[in-house]
Amino acid sequence: MTTRTALIGLGIMGRRMLAHMARHDGFAPVTLWDPDPVACAAAQALVPDAVVTETPEAAMAAAELVYLACPPVPRKAYALAAAEAGKAVFLEKPLGVDLEASAALVARLEEQGVPAAVNFVQASGDALADVSAAAQSGAMGDLVGAEIILTYGAWPRAWQQAADWLRFRDEGGMTREVVSHFLFFTERLLGPLSVDWARPAYPSDPALCETHMAARLTSGDGRPVTILASVGGALPDRQELTIKGTRTSRRITEFYIDAVSDGGAFVETRPRPEDPRAVSLKAQLDELKLCIEGKPNRLASPREALRVQKLVEAMLHGAG
Repeated sequence: MTTRTALIGLGIMGRRMLAHMARHDGFAPVTLWDPDPVACAAAQALVPDAVVTETPEAAMAAAELVYLACPPVPRKAYALAAAEAGKAVFLEKPLGVDLEASAALVARLEEQGVPAAVNFVQASGDALADVSAAAQSGAMGDLVGAEIILTYGAWPRAWQQAADWLRFRDEGGMTREVVSHFLFFTERLLGPLSVDWARPAYPSDPALCETHMAARLTSGDGRPVTILASVGGALPDRQELTIKGTRTSRRITEFYIDAVSDGGAFVETRPRPEDPRAVSLKAQLDELKLCIEGKPNRLASPREALRVQKLVEAMLHGAG
């Protein structure tokens, strides 16, 4: 059976999800809403049978699942309204930017008991599954830590320019948008992390988001996670997580490329798919279907997303 779905927020992420939901036999996008009529028109062109509603409430009323790809601040109200109406909820990350508001949201979602998950796309990917299996089998030896490295020539990146809020300190920035993904991945392997110290750097305009981030986190048993992220310069994007083991280490680049080293050069473990985004989103939607059916699934829970949010906001404020 297909799940009638409302999509709230029709920017680049919302439209990507819409296109892939329309191809998936488990979902039927029925209603759409965004405050921008241009975004609404672009989304409806992808799925002509979906109805653009006048209000988000009208969109949610017609659906069984509400997917929220709007900016972080309004997500709480929409998620609560959907949950209180008995709808399943699928949220983009970050969960939010206000910790008290997000903690209240997570508590309320758990009280309502509706299916709920957060779109950390690596949750259902082969990379996390394969690295987890290697760690559990002993093939990696003892896990001794991790490092996260990001470099961007500009932020937001070219394909993100329409999402103007990503350049502002209040809701945007690479730490919330990208580092958060790798923190989620790392916590799945090393367990909950805490921030030892963090040094963000911001431009002279106080409204703008961070341009640099250096941080050191540790797992509960003291394994270090180092982070180095920067914006600026004529260079290609670099998005890289390395999980370090005493026998072998694994490096994840571009969210899905998994490579292994036993001390020599890293060697990719799988052929690259022709369309990695399609593979990733299909896997997420397969897991979302399981979540909606109340079955075990690999998606990030709201409580996991809250843990990541706490780390991110501590880093952005500076610590240690």
